[in-house]
Amino acid sequence: MNHNKLPLFFLAAVVIFASPSSAQDADEIVRSAWDNWRGQSSYGEFTMTIHRPSWERTMSMRSWTRGSEHSLVRVTAPRKDKGNGTLMVDNNMWTYSPKVNRVIKVPSSMMGQNWMGSDFSNKDVSRADDIVDLYSHTLLATEEHEGHKVFVIEAVPHEDAAVVWGKEIIRIRDDDVLLAEEFYDQDGILVKAMTTQEVGTMGGRTLSIRQRMAKADTSDEWTEIRIDTIEFDRDLPDSLFTRSNLLNPRD
Repeated sequence: MNHNKLPLFFLAAVVIFASPSSAQDADEIVRSAWDNWRGQSSYGEFTMTIHRPSWERTMSMRSWTRGSEHSLVRVTAPRKDKGNGTLMVDNNMWTYSPKVNRVIKVPSSMMGQNWMGSDFSNKDVSRADDIVDLYSHTLLATEEHEGHKVFVIEAVPHEDAAVVWGKEIIRIRDDDVLLAEEFYDQDGILVKAMTTQEVGTMGGRTLSIRQRMAKADTSDEWTEIRIDTIEFDRDLPDSLFTRSNLLNPRD
């Protein structure tokens, strides 16, 4: 079944008032899904395709992550983009472009901006734990999909959380696979959605191996990221996640 044919805003209208125990369960479901996606550490190779009505471009990249605080992404192709990189340490992000040969810090106000011209934001790429730690979670409904139970969860930011979204609606399978994530503004209007296009087994885990991000108001503009290969729980040195390594790769 195509996940794009399951609009979450219909499900979100069916609100089930959750008890404290169900709220706790929703928290655990979200945390477990993010842990499954990220692992203690990871190394992966990815392909990103940016699609627009009149053009399409594809980039290959490598990615390293350690916990929720460290990530490094480096573009390997095409030649004109090769060497572009993004480093995330704690809540700080830096970018590097060989064209200007400078490491530039991304201000917090720019974390919601598009990453490398794609429909994914800088924050999306960082794989941060905001959705786990800064939101309250409520189980709205459960459904069946391809032999799995799917949890439909509403995530609402804590009152003092410094986040962009007014709420998110997430669909997570009972095997911790993230099927969809919808992003709503402060007025409750759907802005964009990430949907899983393909599920597979890589690195010993069942994962969403192809994801598409698209704005709600543009049906023919989207970005897909496909995992080509991934390994989890690798021993990664501290020197990998440094601005020096971003500028002069030693990986």
